[in-house]
Amino acid sequence: MPGKRAVFLDRDGVINQAILRDGKPYPPSTIEELKIVEGAAEALGDLKQAGFLLIVVTNQPDIARGTRSRATVDAIHQALRETLPVDDFFVCPHDDADRCDCRKPQPGLLLRAAEKYDINMPRSFMIGDRWRDVDAGASAGCATVWIDYSYREKRPAAEPSVTVDSIRAAADWILSQS
Repeated sequence: MPGKRAVFLDRDGVINQAILRDGKPYPPSTIEELKIVEGAAEALGDLKQAGFLLIVVTNQPDIARGTRSRATVDAIHQALRETLPVDDFFVCPHDDADRCDCRKPQPGLLLRAAEKYDINMPRSFMIGDRWRDVDAGASAGCATVWIDYSYREKRPAAEPSVTVDSIRAAADWILSQS
């Protein structure tokens, strides 16, 4: 079957810890606040060893809001790249009001990555911890894995392929499917 298999990963809450305020997740503001999710390195290593491309697709609206610089976001990605076997990062720097096609739940980031890397979407997976991630993955045509941390926000409109409680459980489910 043509095309590569990929695992698309949301960033905050999936590979690095989200900062929780009032039950809602936020990205780390600085490199000092960056903490890798427990088990992420091993889980991603197992997916990589199984032949998956690992691509982070992340909304970073604080860039558009002017509360975080692109340089800070890039520094966080560089730190993650040095620790985890991630192949690439695709970033949406917009806010909802911009109505772009790259801000999840729109599938634009996944589709751009699919085009760049010749990814077979039906053989690929999206791991996320928020409704936007699941809906973007479903719109892009891949299986979806929802890490449900019971955030105080709405549920995905699309039914996730599976709901799990950790990146380890997500990786194990993906490996059992391939």
